Amino acid sequence: MDIDVWIMNNEPAIRLGFFFGVFGLITLWEILTPRRALTVPKALRWANNLGLILFNTLFLRLLFPAAAVGMAAFAVQQGWGLFNYFDVPYGLALVASVVTLDFVIYLQHVMVHAVPLLWRLHRVHHADLDYDVTTGACFHPLEIILSMLIKFATIAVLGPPVLAVVIFEVLLNATAMFNHGNVRIPRPIDRALRWLVVTPDMHRVHHSVEDDEAVSNFGFNLPWWDRLFGTYRNQPRDGHEDMTIGIHYYRDPKEVDRLPGMLALPFCGRITGYAINRREWTDRGASDDQ
Repeated sequence: MDIDVWIMNNEPAIRLGFFFGVFGLITLWEILTPRRALTVPKALRWANNLGLILFNTLFLRLLFPAAAVGMAAFAVQQGWGLFNYFDVPYGLALVASVVTLDFVIYLQHVMVHAVPLLWRLHRVHHADLDYDVTTGACFHPLEIILSMLIKFATIAVLGPPVLAVVIFEVLLNATAMFNHGNVRIPRPIDRALRWLVVTPDMHRVHHSVEDDEAVSNFGFNLPWWDRLFGTYRNQPRDGHEDMTIGIHYYRDPKEVDRLPGMLALPFCGRITGYAINRREWTDRGASDDQ
């Protein structure tokens, strides 16, 4: 059987298998060696975060049954994209596709922080008052749709192998759970890992309530883009145990850690000052529309 056909037929099982496997490992790791004490009852957060994740999964499958993998197969059939137009060795196309898709996700992440309307969607991810494995997949449904459309456009232009898209999706999902994990990694190991993958201590800085820290460390999988484009920050100002997670103006668990509030959050508040325009630290608090 052709590898692309086999992947298309088994893609949901492959992704679910990796999701539950990585989720279970990170959950066990969090129990054994937690990095921070949680501030909100875990049962409350997990019930709502996992509820949103399940809703998004079902909603996305209903809206885009074949998802990004189906788009990649369609691009191959139609001869769309650079790697379908030019004769590129399969291995090179595979690696280049995974790296390019990761770069696009980095740019998308910067964009949802830079455009006020899109930040309203993305702040659902940042409003979580704690930081653990469930935070990594907790996004507003409208942001999930936006992300999928961006992937579709990238795949149409790039023409990646179907296998590359599956590898990218599995890696992105797995590393998002890993780097949002409330896990303790020895400092020397963390320092070495940061050259290969975004670590929990690296990405946690991005979830700080402080403006200048929240607009750093945008990477989810590969750590190189932050270093290359000047958005890398080594450590949070107050240290990982004492830093405050979330958004200054959304501190009520009933609003940000319960499903109805999470779905309504993009439509709350008014647009005034904006955090990404203030990369210098100030102790006056955050913008009005955070």
